[in-house]
Formats: sequence, C-alpha cells, structure tokens
Amino acid sequence: MKKETYDITGMSCAACSARIEKGISGMEGMQQCSVNLLKNSMTVSYDEAELDSGKIIHQVEDIGYGASLHQTQGSKTTGASGRGKNGATDAAAAAAKQMKQRLIVSLVFTIPLFYISMGHMAGWPLPSWLLGARNHMIFAFTQFLLVLPVLIAGGHYFKNGLKNLWHRSPNMDSLIALGSGAAFVYGIYAIYKIAWGFSIEDMDMVETFGMNLYFESSAMILTLITLGKFMEARAKSKTSEAITKLMDLAPKTAKVLRNGQEEEISVDDVQNGDILVVRDGDTVPVDGKITEGFASVDESAITGESLPVDKQTGDPVTGGTINRTGYFQMEATAVGEHTTLSKIIQLVDDATSSKAPIAKLADRVSSVFVPVVITIALLAAILWLLAGQSFEFALSVAISVLVISCPCALGLATPTAIMVGTGRGAAKGILIKSAEALEITHSIDTVVLDKTGTVTQGKPVVTDVIALEADGKTAGENMQAYTELLQLAFSLEKMSSHPLAEAIVKKAEACSAAFREVSDYEMIPGQGIAGTIDKARCLAGNRKLMETNRIDISVAAGLQEKLADEGKTPLYFAQGGKFLGVIAAADVVKPTSREAIARLQEMGMDVIMLTGDNARTAEAIKKQVGIKTVIADVLPQDKEEKVRRLQEQGHKVAMVGDGINDAPALARADVGIAIGAGTDVAIESADIVLMKSDLMDAASAVSLSRAVMRNIKQNLFWAFFYNAIGIPVAAGVLYPAFHILLNPMIGAAAMSFSSVSVVSNALRLRFFTPKWKHESGTADLQTTENGGMMEQSTAAAEIADRIAQNDESKGETTMKKTIKIEGMMCQHCVKAATKALEGVAGVTAVTVSLEDKQAVVEGSATDEALTAAIVDAGYEVKGIE
Repeated sequence: MKKETYDITGMSCAACSARIEKGISGMEGMQQCSVNLLKNSMTVSYDEAELDSGKIIHQVEDIGYGASLHQTQGSKTTGASGRGKNGATDAAAAAAKQMKQRLIVSLVFTIPLFYISMGHMAGWPLPSWLLGARNHMIFAFTQFLLVLPVLIAGGHYFKNGLKNLWHRSPNMDSLIALGSGAAFVYGIYAIYKIAWGFSIEDMDMVETFGMNLYFESSAMILTLITLGKFMEARAKSKTSEAITKLMDLAPKTAKVLRNGQEEEISVDDVQNGDILVVRDGDTVPVDGKITEGFASVDESAITGESLPVDKQTGDPVTGGTINRTGYFQMEATAVGEHTTLSKIIQLVDDATSSKAPIAKLADRVSSVFVPVVITIALLAAILWLLAGQSFEFALSVAISVLVISCPCALGLATPTAIMVGTGRGAAKGILIKSAEALEITHSIDTVVLDKTGTVTQGKPVVTDVIALEADGKTAGENMQAYTELLQLAFSLEKMSSHPLAEAIVKKAEACSAAFREVSDYEMIPGQGIAGTIDKARCLAGNRKLMETNRIDISVAAGLQEKLADEGKTPLYFAQGGKFLGVIAAADVVKPTSREAIARLQEMGMDVIMLTGDNARTAEAIKKQVGIKTVIADVLPQDKEEKVRRLQEQGHKVAMVGDGINDAPALARADVGIAIGAGTDVAIESADIVLMKSDLMDAASAVSLSRAVMRNIKQNLFWAFFYNAIGIPVAAGVLYPAFHILLNPMIGAAAMSFSSVSVVSNALRLRFFTPKWKHESGTADLQTTENGGMMEQSTAAAEIADRIAQNDESKGETTMKKTIKIEGMMCQHCVKAATKALEGVAGVTAVTVSLEDKQAVVEGSATDEALTAAIVDAGYEVKGIE
C-alpha cells in the first residue's frame, strides 16, 4: 500500500473537492482518497500493483483539474522540518498576493464604472458627454471599455468555470462565470439595441436599453467575489500558523566538531553520530544526546511546558529547542525527517489533510448543489417570463440566484476549523494524528487510565524515613537516629541499580547524607542486599530478609500495615543485628492527576483506572486522586479486553497509557491517547499524543475537540442557513408580496461575506483555552480584566503567579493554610520545604514543623501552587486545610 500527496489546481469550492474525491475513489486499486479544499491537496492510499502516480494525475485531469506530486521529504531543500518551500503555508501566501493584485485591478476599473452607471440616478456630477439620450451610445461604450479589464483580471473564473461546465462538473467558478458572463453578454446585446434604436429613430428603445446595460453588475460580481477571495486567502494563510511556527524552529545551520575543529555546516549535512556544539542562546539543530557539559533548555515549543529543563551528560535533547544557559556537546541521534520536530510537523500536516466524518455531509451536499442551483436559476427565469415580467427582470433573478449560491462556505466550514484546532493543539503540546480522532474525541463518555506513568510518576520516590526505637516508637526529634538510618541506607543502596535503591539515593543526596564505605557487598535475590559498614554487618531489604537473619521487626508490625494501606513499599534496615527502622517508597501521583480526573468527571465522563497492582495499592491511589472506579490485578494482555467490554456496553472509550503493554488497548479504544514520555510502540498505537506527559492535557484534548466540533457545526449551520434563505430571496419569492428583489451585486457581496465569516469563525480557535469550573476563591484563568484571552499553562507556579496577581488586584484578604507533608526526615528537609514555599508568589509567611509533618502558610497562594512547590522539592502533600 502506497500513500501519496498531490497538489491540486483549479479547485474553488466544495463541489470541486467532492467531484475529485468521487472520481479518484472509484479507481481500481484505490483504497482511500481525501481532498482538502483549504490546502488544495489530495492524499491517497492505493495498491501499487494496480495504480501509479501517472494514472492518478491523468484521472484528475480528465475530471477537469490539474495535479502534481507534492514534494515533502527526501530532498535537501526541505531542511530539517521535512517540508519544502511549496508547502501549504507558502501556497496560501502566494494565493493571497495573487488575489490582491487582481483585486487592485478590479477596483481601479469597477469604481469609475459604478460611478458612471449609477451616477445619473443618484444625482452625482457627470460629464455632459455622458448625459442625455443622445449620448447613450457613448455612455454604453464607455462602460463596455471599463468592464473589459475587470473581466480579464477575473478571467480565471471563466476559464475554470466553463471548463468544469464542459466536463459536466460545474463548480463555484461556473456559477460566477454564468452570472457575470450573462450580465456582460446582455450588456453587449443592449449596445446593439441602442444602435438599432438610433437607426430606426426609436428613442424609447434607446432610453430603455441605455438604462439597463448590466455592465456594472458583471464587474461588481467579479470584484466583490475577488474581494471575498482575497480576504479568505489571507485568513487561510493564518490557519497554517502553527505549522509555520514549528517550521521556523528548525535551525538552518549546525556547529559540528570534525578532526578536533569546529565548523558551521548546513543542518541538512548533519549525520548520525556527529558531535555538535550548542552554546548559550543556540537552537539545538537535531535530536541527540549530551556527551559533555550541561544547560538549561527551553522545550516550550515542543512540549508546551513554559519552564526550562536542566540537562546534563547523558540526557536527550530535541531539535528545535533552545539552550537558554550553559554549553554542551551532543551526539546526533536523529536527523532530517527522523527528528522529533519533523515528526510533529508531519503529524499536524497529516491531521489537517485528513477528513473528519462530519465533512462528508458537506461533500455530499456540494456534489449535487451546483447543478441544482443552475436548474433553480433557469426555472426562476422561465417562471418570471411566463408570469409576464420582462427579460431583464428574469435575467436579473437568474444572475442573483447563481452568484448568491456559491458553496464556498460549505467547503471551508470543516477544514478550516480542523486545521486551526489541530494547530492550536500542537502549540499546547497535544498532537492529534487525524481529523477523525479529533471528531470522535468530543463524544467520549468513558476514559480508561493506565496507572503507572500515567496517573503516577512511573518511578518510586521516598515518602517516609522512620527511625524506630526499641519500644516501637519513632525517634521523633532524635536527629542522630535519622542520620544513622539515612546514611546506612545511602551507603548500601548506592551499590544497587534497583529502582527503589535509586529513590533512596536521590533522597539521601537531597538531604546531604554522608556516604560510608561498604565492604563484603552482597545481593540476595528476592530479599535485598547486605554489606559491612564499620565492621558491622548491615542489611537492607524486605521482611523476608529480616526474618531469615533473625532480626526482630515486631515493633514495626502496625507501621507495616499502615504503609501498605497507603500503597507504599516498606524497606527494612538493620545494623549489627539491631533493627534501625523503615524507609517507605511509592510511585507517587503526579501533581496534576487529581485535578485532571476531576476535570474529566466534570465534563460528564466516567473515569476508570486499570492497574496490575494489588487491590490495597489501587485503593490507596483511588483515594488520592478521587477516582470512582479502579480495577486492580489486571494483567497487561487483559487491558484490551476491558476496553472492548466497555465498547460492547455502548460506551465511547478513550484509553490513556504509556507502555508497550498499553498498545493493544490504545489501538482498541475509540481514541487512544499516549503519554509523550512513553514508549514508541504506545505512541504509534495512539490517536493523540500528550507531549508534556501531563494528564491535564487529556482533559484539554477533549475540551479542544468539543470546541472544534462546536465551531464546525456553527459553520455548517450558517452555510446551510445562508443558502436556504438566500436562494429563495434571490429567486424572487418576496417580490409579489413585498416587491423585494435581490440585486446581483448585493448577492455577490453576501456570498463573499459568508465565506469570510466561516473562515473568521474558525480562526477564533486560535485563542482556545480550556474553560474549567474553578473552585471558589480562585480566579478564572479564561479571561483577563480587559477581556482578552489568556494562554493556559500547566506550570503550577505560573498559574499561581497569575492567580496571585488577580487576587491582589481584587483586594482579596490574606488566608492561612496548613499543608500536611510526607517525606521530611531532617532539618535539611525543613529548610528545603521552607525555601520552596517561600518562593511561591503570594506567600507572606511560612512555618514548617518536622514533628507535626506540616507547614503553615500565610498569603494568597493557591493550593495548586503550594502543592507543586512541595512536590518539586521532593516531598508529598497529603492534604491542605
């Protein structure tokens, strides 16, 4: 199966795209065809054994249009982004420029033509040689000369329209050509009638036809249509803004080290394995891995995350991100079309090229719309003639029906909204792979969440360090006991690569614990580790290890149950046969998971969490995040079955996951949503990718989908409503009762306005921000005091800053809050927590107690900001009062 994209020329309305799609889809071997009117492109998938590019292009030409293969990848001219200079963005800009030139020519000649033709009726001053019956021939011929440049400037309407009419596939251009052409031809007929009137001295005939030339209608139709097309083309160029910004991120050059020398080369010449130099302020040229140095990298353009990320040796870096501070060398691991940036651009491009199911409604209507309109125009003219009206009256009615019925708005209603919506999602770190996925997401009623790496961080962190005395009580403020336990754990676990060991080492380093030499290190499978420190045998591991070595841990029996209920894994430590205490670790919940689940439930969705963990751990996570339904002890291969059963019950299911084991469920779900930090297999299986690995973005994706679908329905409603009202009025149904008749010029203006209004409505999505129902006492981030739209940020600190600023401006009173904190073990922890809270905007006073495991904060900061500060410092928030 081969997939290709073609540039299509000659399309002007939804009838064009519908006819091409119908003609190409009917070819033998063609599997799928999607024509995009907005981008003037066609994407096809076909069997190479039966079809080739030449046959497809020939078929498009037979239908009456032009086609050529679109060059997107594989050449030097495409650059790092994988897109050439002939992309949709440049094409839209070129179309706007061309329309501007045509508009200028049209206006230069239409304005004096309109003045001359209407001036005598409005009492405007005119030269004497244009006034009076004796000058009607000069009057008519002057208008004839003025209309010719306008017809030439709008010649493409006649060329495309008549060609498609000849191929029996009339489109919008056909309606314009028939309407404007009929008016022009009638004007020529009127000139002959004026001349004939002079020759037979019939001044009534001269007067009648001198006042009904219709040249101004012919010119005004073309000029107003061109004005609408110019505004439409200019608006279209803005719909590709997200892709344009992404393409602009791709640097043109890179600094490479070769033979010990630094040289600057084109980014297209970078090869995998090259060592590149990135200095302060430089843009990372391609994807790679840092081999030397460190830096603070701004990844906001790729992930949407506003805060820079610290990078050091061994960390990956992404092409298109910016080195804010620092210096590093990196090894190129992905270049050209294989970089993350290129893949993102391709994903967005593919999504905007695909067609949502709702678009087929407009296509079906448009495919028969134009022939029906031409039939209505002819019937209206014939009926008015039979009713006794003049030929001029009937012609005016027919022309009005033709020009007001152009189905531009129908063709633009869906693709503009989809392009702007997917672009907006990409800018916020939400990659939507297809228009179909975007549409289906709005109807989701059930969200299934994987636990590890989705709801939780995906890696354990230390939550409790509990030094025990002989009576089973905690050592309280006995800093020596805490220090001994932490140093022992640090020294032993430093030798291990187990995830729990890594969590303990990270915690010990954060508390500046001292490392002590370990000898006779031994790893005991299924139990833990042992070693000698200061000539004493030390143990670190599970309960079985303690029992095997006859270490009495009975004093910790109650503590073990408590930790297990909270979903934590206890590790026991002993030295010289003496039990020292317990360090508990857990895969903690992400800072935004609880809020994200609340938002999903707020939007009317059932949220279900699947986990392979035991029921006790699952219950602990359930309480922390406020989820209603949890299914525990689920084997990886059973996740897909759970999703399928929900679908069989009639639910529309979205699955959110990050691992290889989630791939079948992601593929089975109506919409698969992959966490961006997950595996490539999961991302490939998903319909939507959350680049920031933030569950809040899943709620944002649903909100975005609903906004886009609402926008599309608005566009389609007004497009259909406009034609449903406009055509009968143009046909003259109101004339017998109210003597209301639509002038062809007004019809042309109204038709142009309908297209511009549809595109403008879609462009509102560029300012989309999820609108959540905030808790009482917090400010609404949707709108600022001046009514402007405000960008959403998932960085809790940034949100806190904004809320604090709003609160100050509203004169809110200072509040006192008590934060329950887990994970503090020493005075170093107290200092770290104090410093973190003092750094939150709006905080005026902080008191942290190690004994009470809490902090008392005064000020106007929000719960979200305080929670984020504590979590970032390496601790866990159990509640805020």
